[in-house]
Amino acid sequence: MATVPATPSLAPTHDTRGRLNGILFVALFALAVTQLAALPFFANLGISPLIVGIIAGALYGNALRQGVPPSWAAGINFSARGLLRIAVAWFGLRVSLQEIAQVGWSGLTVSLLVVSSTLLIGLGVGMKLFKLDRDTALLTAAGSAICGAAAVLAFESALRSKPHKSAMAVGSVVLFGTLSMLLYPLLINSGWVRLDTLGAGLFFGGTLHEVAQVVGAASNVSPEVTHVATIVKMTRVMLLVPVLLVVGIWISRAKRQGQAEGNGKIPVPWFAFGFLALVLVNSLQILPSGAVSAINQLDTFALTMAMTALGMETRLSQIRQAGPRALATGAILNLWLVFGGLAITLGVQRLFG
Repeated sequence: MATVPATPSLAPTHDTRGRLNGILFVALFALAVTQLAALPFFANLGISPLIVGIIAGALYGNALRQGVPPSWAAGINFSARGLLRIAVAWFGLRVSLQEIAQVGWSGLTVSLLVVSSTLLIGLGVGMKLFKLDRDTALLTAAGSAICGAAAVLAFESALRSKPHKSAMAVGSVVLFGTLSMLLYPLLINSGWVRLDTLGAGLFFGGTLHEVAQVVGAASNVSPEVTHVATIVKMTRVMLLVPVLLVVGIWISRAKRQGQAEGNGKIPVPWFAFGFLALVLVNSLQILPSGAVSAINQLDTFALTMAMTALGMETRLSQIRQAGPRALATGAILNLWLVFGGLAITLGVQRLFG
């Protein structure tokens, strides 16, 4: 009797099962991280589940990585890459053009100046002064300039950089963003820095790293400052799309001129266009507010999964090589955000009266 050949589809099915198990493992891990981040200690510090996720994931990935079956690696990688792009796109539902219009030209001007200057300083200091590689310098600068861990995730996805570089950038966001979140209310409430409601909102929203840090810091001043600061912060988030496109063009030119590895193609971040489309959807109020709130909660969980997976793929030995230099770059950027950001805020207020 002839032997029946093995069904070719069995191997892919096995691979699919392993991938799904890896995704489920990351989801369960992220669920535990979400509960951990909800504890008062983390919530009061404005530390989001994203940040707790990458730290917890890195600790697990380095201490217990042998406990994960090799077949699950594809699912973990999908969570850190494919799911990440989807989640960044859906982040656009948190922004609306109507909110941005409320702070007018002053909010947009502060956001543009802070984002562009911080990116340029971060690249200059990181690459020229501390000899960081391009990706590490850019991720660190993006986390400080735009929206903290979410910006690091978006740039990591576009650059396809190694996980440990994202971990270093997120470490900078955690450390210096938390310090600034505690410092800013003290500066305003003590009278050391004298700003009116609009000025304080511009300063907080224009210079603090994370959305949660903006809300946490501004809520210690007044509800009015919190409202303005949140809108200005969302304006900075909106700049994620054009900045990604500009960076893509810059990297493409560098490759064509032989200054970087690659084939010279522009790394088009398609998820950024999804982000922009969902900003328009949110602005047109097509979806019910309850649906938007539910989607945003799911999106935060998806981003937490992506961060957790990135942490699992991070190796602390790689971080040690550039860790101090990346932190030094983050420290200089934070000083710029405090003092340079304050100067920009005061200048814009004088300009627009």
